[in-house]
Formats: sequence, C-alpha cells, structure tokens
Amino acid sequence: MFLQRRPVRLETERIVLRLPAHADFRAWSSLRQSSRDFLAPWEPVWSPDHLSRKSFVNRVYWAARASRGGTALPLFLVRRDGVLLGAITLDNIRRGPAQSGTIGYWIGQPYARQGYMGEAIGALVHYAFTTLDLSRVEAACLPENAASRGVLEKSGFKYEGVAQSYLQIDGRWRNHVLYANLRSDRRGRSDAR
Repeated sequence: MFLQRRPVRLETERIVLRLPAHADFRAWSSLRQSSRDFLAPWEPVWSPDHLSRKSFVNRVYWAARASRGGTALPLFLVRRDGVLLGAITLDNIRRGPAQSGTIGYWIGQPYARQGYMGEAIGALVHYAFTTLDLSRVEAACLPENAASRGVLEKSGFKYEGVAQSYLQIDGRWRNHVLYANLRSDRRGRSDAR
C-alpha cells in the first residue's frame, strides 16, 4: 500500500496543485459562494453548513489524512499568483488487482474554459500513473455537461458507457457517462503520459 509521506505538490506551466490549508478558507468560501449557480447543476446539494469554517476545517483534516493514508488525493488548483481556481480529487484509490482511482473536479466560474482544468487533469493523471503506479483513472459526469466531457476527452479519457442513477446531483439521482484513462491505453490516441 502506498502511504504518502510528504504533502503532494504538482506544478504545471500556470498552476500549482496542493493540499488545502486552513489559510485557504476565505478564498475557498468566496469562490464557492460566487460560483454557486454555476456549480449547482453539476454537484450534490450543498449541506446547510457547506460554506462554514467548521466544515472547511473538516475538509482540510480529511484531505491530510486521506493523502497520508493513500486513499485519496484532494488538491486545490492555485494559479501561480496565489489565486484559488478550483479543486481536483483523485479518490477511491484501489490497490491490488485494480490499481485504479476516480477523479472529480470543480472550477470557479471566473476561471472556467481557460484550460486550467485540463492542466490539472494532465498533471494528476501523470502523477497517478508514474508515482502512484495506478493503471486506470476513471471519471464520470452528467451527459449534458459538454465542458466536462470535452476536458476529459482532450485529456486522453475515453468514453466507456453510462451508469444509471450513478450519483445524486442537484437533489435527484442522475445517470452519468463514464470515462477512463489507462496507463497502457491501446484504444487509440491518448496524450496522458
């Protein structure tokens, strides 16, 4: 089992991916609040205390524990000038014969469609394949989420099918389209390393 000893820090041309810290609370809550209408159609319903400091502190502690334990890697996307852009998580890391994990992500409305998430996905998938030795990274999104489908496809993910009633999104059970990126993908072109 892979145990993370030092906090992960991944860098791309424009962004740094790192664990959330207590000092991120104001930036995170402000970005989530200002992007609420933009994010709501694609996410589970927020709990009443979603934007509270206590809820954020719990997230920070969970992120550190999950990263150290090798079960998940929840990272913030931070532009090189220090601006918080969003987050990406490699979750449900499965070892043994599976050697796989699932990514989920969100980006604040002001930073959408600027290529930041593509950079983040590329860096995290590369890390998953090379450092974590995963063989498969999965993702799912709503069929009508053209932006999410596009960034996954541009990042080397291939469509695999539909999962019925996969997640509760915006208050109801929704079907999702499933994608995967394989370390040794023989299904066609893949830009992932």
